[in-house]
Amino acid sequence: MPATIVQSNPTPFVGVEIDPVTLDIIENALRNARIEMDATLVRTAMSPGIREQGDAFPLIADHQGRMIVGQFGSFIGGFLAGYDGTVEDGDLFLLSDPYSVEGAISHSNDWLVLLPVFKNGRLLAYTAMFGHQSDIGGKVAGSMPIDAHSIFEEGVRIPPVKIWRKGEYNADLVRLVMHQTRKPDWCMADLNALIASCRVAARRLLELSDRFGEDLYVSATQELLQRNHRAMKQLIASSISEEPASFEDYICDDGMGYGPYRIKCTMRREGDRVILDFDGTDPQSDASINFYLNENMFKMFFGIYMIMVFDPQILFNDGFYDLIEVRIPEGSLLKPRFPAALSGRTHALGRIFDILGGLLGQKTPEFLNAAGFSSSPHLFYSGVDAGGQWFQLFQIGFGGIPGRPLGDGPDGHSLWPGFTNVPNEFLERYFPLRIERYETAPDSGGAGLHRGGNGIHMTYRFLEPGVIAIHDDRWFVPPWGVNGGAPGARARKILEKADGTQTIVGNKLEQLQVEAGDQLHYITWGGGGWGDPLERDPALVAREWHQGLVTADGARRYGVVLADGAVDEAGTDALRAEMRAGRGGPLPIFDFGPDIDTLRARCEAETGLPAPRQPAWRPQPATAG
Repeated sequence: MPATIVQSNPTPFVGVEIDPVTLDIIENALRNARIEMDATLVRTAMSPGIREQGDAFPLIADHQGRMIVGQFGSFIGGFLAGYDGTVEDGDLFLLSDPYSVEGAISHSNDWLVLLPVFKNGRLLAYTAMFGHQSDIGGKVAGSMPIDAHSIFEEGVRIPPVKIWRKGEYNADLVRLVMHQTRKPDWCMADLNALIASCRVAARRLLELSDRFGEDLYVSATQELLQRNHRAMKQLIASSISEEPASFEDYICDDGMGYGPYRIKCTMRREGDRVILDFDGTDPQSDASINFYLNENMFKMFFGIYMIMVFDPQILFNDGFYDLIEVRIPEGSLLKPRFPAALSGRTHALGRIFDILGGLLGQKTPEFLNAAGFSSSPHLFYSGVDAGGQWFQLFQIGFGGIPGRPLGDGPDGHSLWPGFTNVPNEFLERYFPLRIERYETAPDSGGAGLHRGGNGIHMTYRFLEPGVIAIHDDRWFVPPWGVNGGAPGARARKILEKADGTQTIVGNKLEQLQVEAGDQLHYITWGGGGWGDPLERDPALVAREWHQGLVTADGARRYGVVLADGAVDEAGTDALRAEMRAGRGGPLPIFDFGPDIDTLRARCEAETGLPAPRQPAWRPQPATAG
């Protein structure tokens, strides 16, 4: 049964008129409250993933649980529907089990804190923050085993529980949870940081309601939702066709030797509403690459993409959800049945954004992005140092962002715009390793009028024996180019032993032993290119040669001939004429590279790794969670 909201004051809020200036003040105050949540978090957290990289996401919701400010959309509806208990003044909730909140958080490493904000006996709002905990127990350090077959192998699962109940702290419960992790100091600090962020935002909301009155504050939140609804309704009508459009892309493999896995989505408009249907997506995996995609989360992804592409001035919130219907088949890769493993879901999460780009740009190629969001590369390194101390690193890496209508894709940037890299100085200070190389991988971005962003070549030298794990993708199926742009280069990982011998290793692996002096060359994929490469300014290509972004051979992909770094104009004119004459037709809107069968046939020769085998799915029984 659903949660029970306990309010000592049953008086409903009264809608009042609000002028545009006051609405603007409240809107920007809410934006600032979100920024203050982030600032509080990074000043208080300890783990590199949260403190240094920003792997945490805030939320401010209205009294009905709809997101007013945030990024992932509101999960509160799913929480209220699945929580069989009360929500009262002084409560604060903690949860991490994706199956208990309909996938609103997508793996158990994400710990979510939820604070209902009461004033004068009435529920005024919610604040929430979730962040990626670097370790929550389970079979491997980092708690994200790519070879897990069920969620029980991935560490502690926390259903919605109260760690504050009507103002009383449940220390024993927190102690029990911390006992499951290899890094209780990090986890405790990060949990306190999440709580502090929610309390800071709650104070700001109470201050706003003190300043403007509770009824006016609530009325402002409803107007912000309605304004977003009106804007999205117009965008949908002008940008989405009633004729169905489909797009599909692939996760390369599951880390267990099988792949690729198809994700397919079909989009159409019915009146004012958009239907997004994932029929045709492959069944769930036996490994952990499943992504339990919450429908509201995907609605928010769709809305953010629409807004950023077509009208970036709109403040996105949950107000448009009734304009979108999301259909995800049960038992598929995007809605696996309990107890399917979920810890490796980052690849499907990234691929969703590539698919959205492919869907939304088909009717309007001028707004089309290439592929390259794709994944969120992870490295894990753990062991015991010479002093007998346990060390454990979880780091998120970056690939090449796709070429875009307005310019080149950034080199080596995160899927999430707010993420930052862990400084190399931090890594070398707190972990037994040295960064020998951190640079762009030249020519890895797909050629185009607007170049795809290059991937990153990062070389780690390990100073202590230990165990590493790698989670990455786009090593088999390349990031596609658009409007004549070429695909980006694929990811590669090379282990170089202390004696200089090199071995190509998989992009998804667990429990790889390394010794002191070994090096790992961690090379990520490049983004796809946008537009005709032969239209790119030769002087720009020459400048990028000097910057180390392209090589002389790579410049020829743009039809540019370089001589000692200078443009050979006659040679360039001749090469471009030859390349245009050899095309034999108009440039394609999408360039996916070779088909899957061809990729399989060429895989070992091109990547040094065996081709993934075609998955064979068995029926998945429905199991109660």
